[in-house]
Amino acid sequence: MRRSNFALRLQPSLMEEARKAAESEGVALNQLINVALAEKVSALRTEEYFQERIRRANRSETLRILDRAGKGNPPREGDEFPRNWEGAGGAGKPTKKTTPRVGQLKKREAKTRGR
Repeated sequence: MRRSNFALRLQPSLMEEARKAAESEGVALNQLINVALAEKVSALRTEEYFQERIRRANRSETLRILDRAGKGNPPREGDEFPRNWEGAGGAGKPTKKTTPRVGQLKKREAKTRGR
């Protein structure tokens, strides 16, 4: 692995906090900064990845797949909500308002296009 040096200018208060964090984690300050930077770069790349996936998405195909979901596949034992689940209906019982069905989404989409 090739290494490089970079003079990093930090605010004194940030440097002090970084030193404290490194000490509490039991790592060198350099290692803490490397890990923090790696985490940030990873988060940025993940955001870019999902933005690209969004650009390639086919909304009508997605709705077609969701419309088929569960057809011919009745609920089985264990599919019920947990007793302590507090969804929109509370007391372990969801209401019909929890999430719109695919058909409702298609109607909304059609209305939006008509505007």
